[in-house]
Amino acid sequence: MTFHPGLPHPALSQLPALLLFAMHLGVAARALTRPNRTPASRAAWVAVIMLLPLVGVVAYFLLGETSIGRGRAQRLSETLKRLPPPPAPAAHPPSSQASALFDLGRSINGLAPVAGNRITPLGDPHAPPDQPMRDSNAAIDTLVVDIAAAREHVHISFYIWLDDHHGGQMADAVCAAARRGVACRVMVDALGSRAFIRSPRWRQLQDAGVRVLATLDDIPRLGHLAVGRLDLRNHRKVAVIDNRIAFCGSQNCADPEFRVAARFAPWVDILLRCEGPVVRQAQHLFLSTWIAETGEQIESLVSAPPAPEVFAPGVVAQMFGTGPTTAGNAMSDMFVATLYAARHELIITTPYFVPDEALLRALCAAPRRGVRTVLVLPTRNNSKLVGAACYSTYAPLLEAGVEIYEYPLGLLHTKSITADRQIALVGSANMDRRSLQLNFENNLVIDDAATSATIRERQLGYVSVSQRVALDTARRWPFGRRLVQNAVGMMAPVL
Repeated sequence: MTFHPGLPHPALSQLPALLLFAMHLGVAARALTRPNRTPASRAAWVAVIMLLPLVGVVAYFLLGETSIGRGRAQRLSETLKRLPPPPAPAAHPPSSQASALFDLGRSINGLAPVAGNRITPLGDPHAPPDQPMRDSNAAIDTLVVDIAAAREHVHISFYIWLDDHHGGQMADAVCAAARRGVACRVMVDALGSRAFIRSPRWRQLQDAGVRVLATLDDIPRLGHLAVGRLDLRNHRKVAVIDNRIAFCGSQNCADPEFRVAARFAPWVDILLRCEGPVVRQAQHLFLSTWIAETGEQIESLVSAPPAPEVFAPGVVAQMFGTGPTTAGNAMSDMFVATLYAARHELIITTPYFVPDEALLRALCAAPRRGVRTVLVLPTRNNSKLVGAACYSTYAPLLEAGVEIYEYPLGLLHTKSITADRQIALVGSANMDRRSLQLNFENNLVIDDAATSATIRERQLGYVSVSQRVALDTARRWPFGRRLVQNAVGMMAPVL
């Protein structure tokens, strides 16, 4: 074969295509081999990459990886190794139903179940079910009162902090505490609280002497190229005051009217006030992030004297936290374990319901085991994709015997499970992929009949104003609607 001078060699002309093909295969191989990925997620990503070569590769670079950066991951790991274990007073044995659940929780963060706690779901006891905002308002008012009584430190972490009435009320309380010598540390998510960080309130906190931190304000990079998901977030909601009081639940630092998304309002939430040994576990979770991000050496606060107050009779409880650096599918495993712990009744509330396969199967299995299973979801969701994926699960759930109720009075934002009026699981985590695999989350396991009954009463209030979904309704949805819903649901492991 003769080659003409000045013309490129045939092999050289094919080099760009060969390089693209090699990159295509390499990205597909990475999607297949990345650790902590479910088989469904692997299958979905390989399908996208192979069917849409260029678009799929770009999408994988933007959404497929869950790295928070090697340096940050290493700092988190080192911080967890340095943090002393929280004090754990001798505890009476948990109930037989909760024992295995607590063992699983201990495997996540090493935090043991502790007894002698007092846990109060905050709200207005006189508020009727059709006025849910009164519960959220009463919860923030209680938190502000406790901050006003703080003597040593105030630690607060919220995903969303808005500069509205409650946001300003909280900021003023923290500033007043800092001015009287209380060590105040405020941590917000850089994306969820982006408007607050740019507002005068952020400067007000700093001027008062509050130490502030916007977490995950950067993204992993390869040179100047962003690598990994841009939406990995710190979704935790936790506050610790003087190692005596902790707050956790679903509520952000914002008015229930949630003016940045007012057409879905009010946001309907739950916030728990905790006293006793479990407060040190909330402290442990807060400091694990704060120290890793700031380098401030305050590890001793976890175990600082005096010893935690112990209440009798007390509640057995356990705090745990998950995130993109947590091994396995810990949050999904805890949800599934809670569902299987139930023998008679399950009531579940969540705003974003896009379960993985294990969670969906556990829910479908519950009624078949004779467990009455009630799932309460908002009628209108502020995410169309999440809403479509959620609807794709209705038919199999209803066919299995799950009772689905749609809450019409706002965005039901409460993330809660009660099992057999004995066990409760409450926190920041939704039943969607973001909470199961991507976000930093914190949940509280409670083994106590009285506390669980109070939470269950709140759940039944939601049910009382909700509309039950009939199986025939889901079966009558038009073909086009079911096609879109199932397509979005199929791609949920990618989203």
